[in-house]
Amino acid sequence: MKYHLASTRLLKRRLGPRIVRTDEVARAAASFDSSKLPFLPEAVVFPRDDADLTAVLVLANRHRVPVTVRGRGTSLTGSAAPKRGGWVVDMLGWNRIRIDAEAGMAQVQAGAKVADIQRAAEAKGWFYPPDPSSKEYCTIGGNIACNAGGMHGGKYGVTRDFVLALKGHLPTGEFVTWGTPTKKFSAGFNLRDLWIGSEGMLGIVTEATLKLIPLPAARWTLLAAFEAEPDAFRAVRALFGQRIQPAICEFLDRYSVLCAERATGATVFPGQSGRPVVLLELAGSASEVREQKRVVLAWAGRYAVAHRAARNRAEAEELWAVRRKCSGAMFELGDAKLNEDIVVPMHNYVKFARFLEQLRRESKLSIPTFGHLGDGNLHVNIMYHKAVPAECRAAEKAVQKLMQMVVALGGAISGEHGIGLAKTPFLRLQHSAAQVRAMQAVKKALDPNGILNPGKMFEIFEVWKHRRLDVKLPWDHK
Repeated sequence: MKYHLASTRLLKRRLGPRIVRTDEVARAAASFDSSKLPFLPEAVVFPRDDADLTAVLVLANRHRVPVTVRGRGTSLTGSAAPKRGGWVVDMLGWNRIRIDAEAGMAQVQAGAKVADIQRAAEAKGWFYPPDPSSKEYCTIGGNIACNAGGMHGGKYGVTRDFVLALKGHLPTGEFVTWGTPTKKFSAGFNLRDLWIGSEGMLGIVTEATLKLIPLPAARWTLLAAFEAEPDAFRAVRALFGQRIQPAICEFLDRYSVLCAERATGATVFPGQSGRPVVLLELAGSASEVREQKRVVLAWAGRYAVAHRAARNRAEAEELWAVRRKCSGAMFELGDAKLNEDIVVPMHNYVKFARFLEQLRRESKLSIPTFGHLGDGNLHVNIMYHKAVPAECRAAEKAVQKLMQMVVALGGAISGEHGIGLAKTPFLRLQHSAAQVRAMQAVKKALDPNGILNPGKMFEIFEVWKHRRLDVKLPWDHK
């Protein structure tokens, strides 16, 4: 600690006390992310420019000081928590957005909020599809670090599919650019994509060039209820089999729906309380939406026990209420939850639904599940009471069984939250020893002194053994 404090004093002298803050307020605010696992840093750095970032990284390498980069701190897995202390680099001040309306691109700095990028693009007639539920708070730098997705992933893709170029710093402090602001680039190794999803362990992103697509001219929304979860999954597979690709295809199981109904005091479908539902939104040209709408209405009439279509955007917003309310309403089932985002291949949707029912019976816990059926990214919420030891142990075992089954079904242990700290026990379920060694070799090559976001991904961290902060964040329960 004294070694880091001496280095911190040196950094403060070099950049100034307004850039390098060591007061308790700044340090406490940067000590945790949405995982709420606190690790107090020695300083928080608010860099003004690339020269400041270079100075931080060069000094950190010289004195082996850990450096963790953060934006808003919306990570649910601890990716932005400074596990080894050291210095936190806060990128929120880097928030410039510029839309190139002719080329259909956006040049954005790492601290720009995703919702602000979307609004800026839409003002020019363009659309940036990736839309995590925390988009009003989260930053594009964090989205790049975790390759975030959202509800539009099934049709449009995730963050990686829209990043054309990146600028930033290697862990050694050197400034680099990966790619160019063009729609084609094939000149050397694709290190741009290596940074995307690396959770801030291979470099610091300062700026990105994003691809935009034309703003859809028309949208149409439908909510459908089904007899049981397997029926909903079979129905969605049948719809995709007709080559219909909704812009959004959200699933809520019966437990999620019941929570939302109790929270709002209204039944989603009269006489069909607690049915699993699928919320579909079509988007595209007016003719495309009109043609697909006929197919979807016929599909709903065949497979759903009830369905309701929005006649306008106001009615569409009413249909969305069940999706927006379900996550926060789940806390009536327990005062703590393990929110596990996993991915299941479409052909195994029904097997997974049956597994979840078995897991509920065995664990005796409530496990409401919702998510994005367009790409198989489901959010499994294991609810428990943190003051009840038996429930804590049951939740821990349930997560382990969940991850084992996801891998056995050919899926992924994380779709958009990353590994961070919370999923380190399961990394080796997903990857062989050779694959993990290859990732570690890349980390060692780019970060020889191991200073950038250390302690993440490869080192097993048993999250349930660590105290979490009991705080409410603005983006909680979204």
